[in-house]
Amino acid sequence: MPKVSPEHLEQRRQQIIEAAVRCFAIKGFNGTSMQDIFKESGLSAGAVYRYFPAKADLVSEIAEDRRSAVQSALREMLGREELPPLPEVFHDFLEIFLAELEGGGKLQLLPEVWATAVHDEAIGAVVNEILTGVRGIWTQFAVRYQQEGRLPQGADPAAVGTVLTCLIPGFVVQRLVLGDVDPELVRRGLEGALGFS
Repeated sequence: MPKVSPEHLEQRRQQIIEAAVRCFAIKGFNGTSMQDIFKESGLSAGAVYRYFPAKADLVSEIAEDRRSAVQSALREMLGREELPPLPEVFHDFLEIFLAELEGGGKLQLLPEVWATAVHDEAIGAVVNEILTGVRGIWTQFAVRYQQEGRLPQGADPAAVGTVLTCLIPGFVVQRLVLGDVDPELVRRGLEGALGFS
């Protein structure tokens, strides 16, 4: 039997992930069966199960991929020599986020994944790791703003990081359900209602 190259294996893996994303975008996570994914990918059950034994494994893979992208973008912003005002940083972060949220992007799955995480231990562990990582980076932003005198000395950076992380699900749900929230509106809200500068 000929040896399959690592490149071929990775292409096959991506083929399955992309098929799953398309199915999830149409039917939702809970409405999509593994049979739907077999059909959409054009692969046999055995071929799909070789890479992903369960639907939860696919969700974990998609979440891990997006976690890396989101956290890399945040770390890049945090590493800038001159840090823009926090509302501007959050605006730029949401712009990156928005590109993956619309048009069948992978982040459209977030509300269902969050809901599933409450009662599914495997998915819950993935979501926990992602949220904890993102919250930690926002806390680092708060520490830096505090060190630069742009956040009151009495402020609790961990609390600020937690609040900023709370804004992300709110943005996602309002964008997907109401459709009238955008990064610029959130930026203005941070400047005005919360008094950030």
